[in-house]
Amino acid sequence: MVLLALLAALLTTIGLTLTLAGPALVRGFVADRPPVDAPLPAISVLKPLYRDEALLEQALGTICAQDYPCYQVVVGVQQPDDPALAVVDRVRRRYPACDIAVVVDNTSPGSNRKVANLENMLAAAKHDVLVIADSDVHAAPDYLRRIAAALAEPRTGLVTTVYSGLPASGSLTGALGASAITHGFLPGALMARALGRQDALGATMALRRETLAAVGGFAALRDHLADDNVLGRRVRARGLAIGMAATVPATTVPETRLADLFRHELRWGRTIRTLAPIAFAASVLQYPLAWGLVAVGLSGGEEWAIALFGAAWIARAWAMAAIDHALGTRPVLRPWHMPLRDLMSIAVVAASYMGSRVEWRGQNMRVGTPRLPAEPLGIEQA
Repeated sequence: MVLLALLAALLTTIGLTLTLAGPALVRGFVADRPPVDAPLPAISVLKPLYRDEALLEQALGTICAQDYPCYQVVVGVQQPDDPALAVVDRVRRRYPACDIAVVVDNTSPGSNRKVANLENMLAAAKHDVLVIADSDVHAAPDYLRRIAAALAEPRTGLVTTVYSGLPASGSLTGALGASAITHGFLPGALMARALGRQDALGATMALRRETLAAVGGFAALRDHLADDNVLGRRVRARGLAIGMAATVPATTVPETRLADLFRHELRWGRTIRTLAPIAFAASVLQYPLAWGLVAVGLSGGEEWAIALFGAAWIARAWAMAAIDHALGTRPVLRPWHMPLRDLMSIAVVAASYMGSRVEWRGQNMRVGTPRLPAEPLGIEQA
């Protein structure tokens, strides 16, 4: 028991170190945003929609209020009675100057309905630069400018963004979900980027039409749950880089029940476990409060273990506050709820190894490792 307690203490210390590194990564990323001095090509923003989800009108409004000279917004649904269409009508009245195209098409050539929606929308896109943005993305006014600047970098084939969490309600569930994104995913993604990873993060993906066609188009993503990962891997296979735009949009956390949030995070967990098994297994090191509690229990409540747990709690509280301050967002999670957040994260990791089925927008799907074409994809673009 003593050895196990010491092991838990070691894991707590590693998690504490990672926790303290998070604010520095976020501050550095947010501070390093020079003025945009790059060509601003015309852009078509593709927004696949599904029903009237929480804060949808607010999210669409941020896209329609971009400080950008020429862009179009293409929204798509698969059913003519989708309630999202009523939201789009309200947004159109609020932003009459915004070029908004609506596509209603229930053609579904593959198992991924979001990708089918994007395939159906592509013909309505007027411009050669495409920004694929999830329906729940809340963007700053310079969002498109930052994306265009990143895409203008040499040898860049795709641009993505990190993002924070925005709870749709004042519930504890919403706060837990938003904290997992803002204080867990966001610094973790920046650390992965600093270590050399180039992941396509699905909330925002931007690329040129010719690049999309060269990697097989949306048809190549039809039957993949992790369509963002597949698209990113195909772009990288052509010798092109995945850039990171210097902006941090927010994504809605709609859940108000813990069971719904757990299922959502389990979908993420099982998907990431399949795509990046080593990184996913190592992610358990991010939760010092959970390991601190284990150390307290295994040590029989020794003073050193309690002190270590207290230090981890203080570090987590400081790091969360520092990240919120760097982003200019209000705190969403109270300090006394932090142990619950870490314990829930550990539970999600454990449950991720207990199956491969996930639930997504009413679909039951199985996660699997995406396969690239057997032959390398050549690249001729300079």
